[in-house]
Amino acid sequence: MLVAVYHNNKDIRIEDIPKPEIGPDEFLLKVMASGICGTDGVEWYRLPKAPRVLGHEATGIIDEVGENVTKYEVGDRVFVSHHVPCNKCCYCKKDAHTACETLHTTNYFPGGFSQYIRVPKINIESGVYKLPADMSYEEGTFIEPLACAVRGQRLSDMQKCDTVLIIGSGMAGILHIQLSKMKGVQKIFAADISADRLKLAEKFGADHTIDANNDLVKQLKQLNDGTGVDKVIVCTGATKAALTALDCADRGGTILFFAVPDPTVKIPIPITQFWRNETTIRTSYGAAPKDLKEALHVLSQKHINVFDMITHRLDLKEAAEGFRLVAEAGKSLKVILEPNRSG
Repeated sequence: MLVAVYHNNKDIRIEDIPKPEIGPDEFLLKVMASGICGTDGVEWYRLPKAPRVLGHEATGIIDEVGENVTKYEVGDRVFVSHHVPCNKCCYCKKDAHTACETLHTTNYFPGGFSQYIRVPKINIESGVYKLPADMSYEEGTFIEPLACAVRGQRLSDMQKCDTVLIIGSGMAGILHIQLSKMKGVQKIFAADISADRLKLAEKFGADHTIDANNDLVKQLKQLNDGTGVDKVIVCTGATKAALTALDCADRGGTILFFAVPDPTVKIPIPITQFWRNETTIRTSYGAAPKDLKEALHVLSQKHINVFDMITHRLDLKEAAEGFRLVAEAGKSLKVILEPNRSG
């Protein structure tokens, strides 16, 4: 079978490796669609484990089932979560599933950018979600990224009365815009340095867009009666965005770092100002099972529009082009690979 092996953003190699053999407690997934996540192109995050087959937004059809698997059968259309928690440790018990060591060490083999995936027992037990009949494989690839947004907004305690600023209007930012809109928040501001991304932000529900090439804080306050916002969601790893976010929250506001700069960057926190204003800083990593279930429900009810977010559909052999599009962050929004497009 064919796989796309990641060496770096400009070196993606198509290789032919044996199809995985499954055990009695496993199943084999024929991958029909697999989205390229923005984090797949973050080299400081990916290079330490390269070369490897990436891809964690995979949907497909079950091709083989182990003799002990009774919950699923050949022909089922599913999304499979690559990381799953143990649901037993102290982190899981206090609803901090993405801090669970099991979640950080589980995965399917070899990765979503391949024609077939061997799904282990633990993933089958708590990480498989059947796709509704009217949900395409492409739409199903949004379950994981939307679940991450669901988790982030849950942790930041998003309320209907909130005003929200989303910095970075790429794929994650657009999901946050649509999710905020679905929740009926009071006002949504979207910022980006790309005019094309700002047009997309407006298309998908932002009430106001802000050119982040100029004074973002000043523009925000001019548009928001002289104050900051209740919630700031940082959806880009740019250092400038992280620094600017600190000045965009109103008193009692929350800044959610959904994306972060590389580990060499140190962000100075105005702790005295934050103490006086009771400003909260939150981070959000990945998604827990309940976030994935909620995301699937939101998508199945067509509460947000992900179909129009797809800008590129590529064959697995075009993976290098897909990574180029994602890394350049030009007019692409969501890039999806189709490993079994021709067979």
